[in-house]
Amino acid sequence: MKNTSPTGTVFVLVHGAWHSSGQWAATQRALAGLGAASVAVDLPGHGFDAPLPTGYLLPGQPDLLTERSRLALVTMDDCAEAVLGVLRQVRHHRTVVLVAHSAGGGPASLAAERAPELVDRIVYLSAFVPGGRPRFFDYLGSLENATALGRNLPLGDPESLGAVRINPLSPDPAYLEELRETHYHDTPVDRFDRWRSALSPDLPLTIPTTPVPLTEARWGRIPRTFLRCAEDRALAPAAQDLMIAETDQAFPGNPFTVHTLPGSHSPFAARPRELAAALAS
Repeated sequence: MKNTSPTGTVFVLVHGAWHSSGQWAATQRALAGLGAASVAVDLPGHGFDAPLPTGYLLPGQPDLLTERSRLALVTMDDCAEAVLGVLRQVRHHRTVVLVAHSAGGGPASLAAERAPELVDRIVYLSAFVPGGRPRFFDYLGSLENATALGRNLPLGDPESLGAVRINPLSPDPAYLEELRETHYHDTPVDRFDRWRSALSPDLPLTIPTTPVPLTEARWGRIPRTFLRCAEDRALAPAAQDLMIAETDQAFPGNPFTVHTLPGSHSPFAARPRELAAALAS
């Protein structure tokens, strides 16, 4: 007997940089209340199995600025395969909706390009869409993203580290305030310490730097939705709009359905019920 959800719909949730499957938990509970099943993916180098820099949890965090990441060899292919593995597991559902947040848009897009038959709709939650420009860094460095915050968060030299490294456990109040303002400015202040402590410090450098090629015949045939975050300070609304416009220009036969959510880059932290309702609709 097939194991299906009451609505026949399952959401496959792909996190963004430094996050993990765990950050989707409140949204998943809300989706369950709406009758939808969901599965959250841990991309390689994220979640409880992620290796940390050796000094990250030690007093003074020795060598944090210079120690090469143990995730430096993680590739975009590795990340896409992690998404594909989950998509294959849930294909027995009538409708499979792939949801990507932020940097997770790269692996999710590549997975959908490689196996479009596994995805009935793809949703980008303030996420990288490689339809117009193939690398996430191409949009992060755009003029449209000039108002974004967080430029002082990366530590050391990403090329030498093999990762974009941040320090969620920093003892510097100014650094933590920048982290909060960038990603969680509308999350209750008394919950921010819990959210930052769950972040991983390293994002494999290949995720924002590897080009993701898409084709009309494969990725382009999948219905797609973009959920804009109106007060996003990590990926400016203008940069989100640029991705939507450039993708629709490159793939005009199947344009985005666009909805706007209030608030920050992290609605799964600030308003998970509203996010679940937007997804379920």
